Amino acid sequence: MYNLREIKVRNSREAKYIIQRVGTDAAGINLMAPKAVHRLLFLEDVPVKIALILKQEMLAVGGDAAVARGVVSHEVEESNVLLMGTLKQYKNLVKKLHMQPFKLPKLAEDINTVLNNCEYKEPYEIPCGNYSLSFGERTLVMGILNVTPDSFSDGGKFNDPDIAIKRAKEMVEQGADIIDIGAESTRPGHTPVSAEEEIERLQPIIRELVKEINVPISVDTYKAKTAEMALKAGAHIINDVWGFQKDPEIAAVVSQYGAPAILMHNQEGTEYKDLMGDIIKFLRKSINIAVKAGLPEDKIIIDPGIGFGKDTEQNLEVMARLDEFCCLGRPILLGTSRKSLIGNTLNLPVNERLEGTAATVTLGIAKGVDIVRVHDVEEIVRVVRMTDAMVRR
Repeated sequence: MYNLREIKVRNSREAKYIIQRVGTDAAGINLMAPKAVHRLLFLEDVPVKIALILKQEMLAVGGDAAVARGVVSHEVEESNVLLMGTLKQYKNLVKKLHMQPFKLPKLAEDINTVLNNCEYKEPYEIPCGNYSLSFGERTLVMGILNVTPDSFSDGGKFNDPDIAIKRAKEMVEQGADIIDIGAESTRPGHTPVSAEEEIERLQPIIRELVKEINVPISVDTYKAKTAEMALKAGAHIINDVWGFQKDPEIAAVVSQYGAPAILMHNQEGTEYKDLMGDIIKFLRKSINIAVKAGLPEDKIIIDPGIGFGKDTEQNLEVMARLDEFCCLGRPILLGTSRKSLIGNTLNLPVNERLEGTAATVTLGIAKGVDIVRVHDVEEIVRVVRMTDAMVRR
């Protein structure tokens, strides 16, 4: 009997590798690889006339499109559309859409962009002051340094500058690639602090750390005043838990200094029309705000915001679907360390969530995450190295 099995491919690079193993010649590999990669693309709230065209054109190139029941009979005005096809079929679809009216040529370009974003990328770097962040070869570890009295996990432990600096140096020795400093707790029910208080907590620590450690310093803030102080004091990255959508001035400040920005999804409450669709829409808006302010898109990192504006089941769903964020084409940061997602799932207190954190880190890397933000640097560095050995081959 033949040894029959299924093969999984995530992109054209993997498809070419598999076809090459069959013994196919180079011309055949390049011809067949786009037929071996299948993609599902989801469009929201599409006018019925556009939905019909997409359905017709996908069928014409050998793919398909799922639309709402009332589209053909015009009983509905709009429909979500699920496009189903291979890269080869999408290539032919894009050609056809370029000849259509109703702004379909723009949709064709959007389809091309999403498909390209989900392809394998050669390793690359993001400039970061005197440093650079390297992506693609290994997962980066960001060590958390909370200099606040009320952080959910380690509040009060490091709000003394000397102790904070000692902890930062310790995390670098343990393998941290970035140190992320926060001076305002963002846990549920936290008490907001003013920019002035945040600056008072951060400024002496940043100025000292710039001289004491040899990795980039990220500052966790959504306030323009704090961001400006931090960058002026020598910090390298701004990590905004509101994705440039809380303080209208922060994007311009970060752009002025040319610093990389981490833009996280966040919202009040846990109500969603479509969980993943809404998160991606929010992050697209954040990216657009940054680019409009003059920050190059290649200096943007995104964060799906585990634990922010999401209940436990929603957090678990986002974790299961992390690879869908590839459509945005930006590096992904994952912050799950010791969070309630783990505590609620395992029924464990904050100080017993290391194994749960490790599980989320491993899954995240397998689904394409580029940076993990953690408290337990020494242990998670080992988890990352082991996972990278399996995933980044």
